[in-house]
Amino acid sequence: MMEKHERLQQQIAFLMEIDKVKNIFRQTYLADGERKENDAEHSWHIALMAVLLQEHAEEEVDLLKVMTMVLIHDLVEIDAGDTYAYDSAGAATKRAREEKAADRIFGILPADQGAYFRELWEEFEAYETGDAKYAHLLDNFQPLLLNHVSGGKSWAEHGVKRSQIYKRNKKMEETSKTVWECVKAIVEENIEKGNVKAE
Repeated sequence: MMEKHERLQQQIAFLMEIDKVKNIFRQTYLADGERKENDAEHSWHIALMAVLLQEHAEEEVDLLKVMTMVLIHDLVEIDAGDTYAYDSAGAATKRAREEKAADRIFGILPADQGAYFRELWEEFEAYETGDAKYAHLLDNFQPLLLNHVSGGKSWAEHGVKRSQIYKRNKKMEETSKTVWECVKAIVEENIEKGNVKAE
């Protein structure tokens, strides 16, 4: 009984710690363009996308695993902060910052659950398995959709170029040809509107 109580206390401590992710704001605006979204909103959104868009994935995926992966993938930003997708300077130190954060945050959990979450986080970061590729597709597609419907607000603010968007999303086509075609159409439309630089 004492062991179960201690385990529950560790799980509660983790749940209270990850509440901080609600205060990590991203560079992407909500669809209405009124404010930027936070990491919790982003993670919830892509977890639901995982269910809805699974039919467009080129290969079978483990939906529960993908949903868990996308729900935990940004928890490290509690310590490491959000690194904007097109911030090359921030990207240089991102891995080290996030590894340190993963050690601390997942270390709050009971050992078995902490190890499982860390393993899922590492799989997501490696971007090699079908599940990780699908999770990444969702992680990249969601801000692209929000940028599109908010009038390209974040892209325009940061002077984002077509080449940057295509480079970031280069694995999308192998994960979902359907989503990739949609992405290309969105990017080209936003170039025409002047929200994305045609470079």
